[in-house]
Amino acid sequence: MEGTNPVNKKLAAALSGGAVLAMALSGCSSDDGSSEKLTAWAKEVCDSVQPQAKKIEAANTAIQKQTSDSSAPEDVQKTDSQAFQDMSDAYKAIGAAVDKAGAPDTGDAKNAEKKQQDAVKELNDIASSYASLKKQVDALDTKDQAKFADGLKDVATELDKLSKSGNGALKTLEEGDVGKAMGEQASCKSTASSASATAS
Repeated sequence: MEGTNPVNKKLAAALSGGAVLAMALSGCSSDDGSSEKLTAWAKEVCDSVQPQAKKIEAANTAIQKQTSDSSAPEDVQKTDSQAFQDMSDAYKAIGAAVDKAGAPDTGDAKNAEKKQQDAVKELNDIASSYASLKKQVDALDTKDQAKFADGLKDVATELDKLSKSGNGALKTLEEGDVGKAMGEQASCKSTASSASATAS
């Protein structure tokens, strides 16, 4: 037994938090009362989010596949590094999409703009966190099995913190009519179902 397996499992478990965002972006109830402007906003955001949510899901799956006893440290490092890079890119792209869409038309422009900007900042912060996890993984010593396992443990701890840090600003952005408008979008619905499959 090479000893990386329990750590990799911990990493894989912590990773299911990566699906949290995709679910947050689509765990909304559907209602037909949205304004046209709000519906257009929701469509723009949901359509942009869907491919990124798939990217996050694929990165999760890649790491989870590298949890066997036989995985060489070099393979684990390579897979994890690429996955964290992909996640960082995906969150950055979602942040850019929410930024580009502007504030949703909720009838309270100032409040809507603050919520939107807070969500963009939060998404960019998550992207930065995954970028620093990639650097952490890249710096691990794959020649020393014990050191590598210890290093992975630290990465898993950071990942766990990241998955628990939540997405409060994003949830706030999606309260009320915004969430309803997003719930009507087919692209957000499909994101929700794939995200819950990843999380389980």
